[in-house]
Amino acid sequence: MNATPVIAIHGGAGTIVRHAMNAEAEARYHAALTDILSAAQRVLADGGSALDAVTEAVRLLEDCPLFNAGHGAVFTAAGTHELDASVMDGATLEAGAISCVTRVKNPVLAARRVLDVSDHVMFTGPGAEAFAAAQGLEFVDPSYFYTESRHQQWLNARGTSGTMLDHDAMTKFAFSNDPRDPIDPIDPDKKFGTVGAVALDANGHLAAATSTGGITNKQAGRVGDAPLIGAGCYANDATCAVSTTGTGEMFIRMLAAYDVSAQMEYRGVSLEDASNDVVMTKLPRIEGRGGLVAVDAKGNVVLPFNTEGMYRGFARVGEAPVTAIYR
Repeated sequence: MNATPVIAIHGGAGTIVRHAMNAEAEARYHAALTDILSAAQRVLADGGSALDAVTEAVRLLEDCPLFNAGHGAVFTAAGTHELDASVMDGATLEAGAISCVTRVKNPVLAARRVLDVSDHVMFTGPGAEAFAAAQGLEFVDPSYFYTESRHQQWLNARGTSGTMLDHDAMTKFAFSNDPRDPIDPIDPDKKFGTVGAVALDANGHLAAATSTGGITNKQAGRVGDAPLIGAGCYANDATCAVSTTGTGEMFIRMLAAYDVSAQMEYRGVSLEDASNDVVMTKLPRIEGRGGLVAVDAKGNVVLPFNTEGMYRGFARVGEAPVTAIYR
């Protein structure tokens, strides 16, 4: 008998802004996480695949300006937006990814089409956009990705450094002055902004998806872990599905998502032990900060992180979604 289908998501990890820890700020994020979990939970409840569930969850995370993906993407040093995404099917080990796209409304849908119809795994830049256009995916003007709070972050980063913003640089302006923009309980200048989802479906199959707008003031053309299979996203029915968020370069060097699966396969340890070893022991050795969400074939869910907070939640079919921000 298969385990109860379950979906888990994350919306970035980082340092808590103490003065932003108010009920209104928290409620916005909990409501968004709950709505997205509920939608993906319905996909699973209706017999949909894990792959469909994670694709839908990440699409909705991309559409939500609270998170650094799609509509809420941060600015590059050039004042532009470059978006990355990946998906992986644990049943077949097929994967799809795109990086450095600038006009694709939902990068995760482009990554999914790579998985579904292409002989390749990854497209980048203009080639990725040409592929997405050929697949009939929705394109938007780059202004669609603009939000005032992200713009303020970029101006702040430019004012403090001419190079890529250090994830842990001191904050000048945590928030925009625009009342329409969300207050962020996790400091936007000390936040690793990636979104992702993992799921187990009724047939016992696993899948993972990850998407990001990168890091504020990053050098144009920089690619982090989010679109890299094994670093920011991995799924294998024999072990687990993983989606990460954090200091991308460190997660790449550690092959963090695959390492969780490999430890389960080769060491025979549990999902919890493997995930904690990667997040709490191995990544900190190279100053890797962030976290991950993961689910195994038995339906066990883990959401470890080594920062002060991580937007996260999970929902089993038939049960109310559970969401959290802080430790």
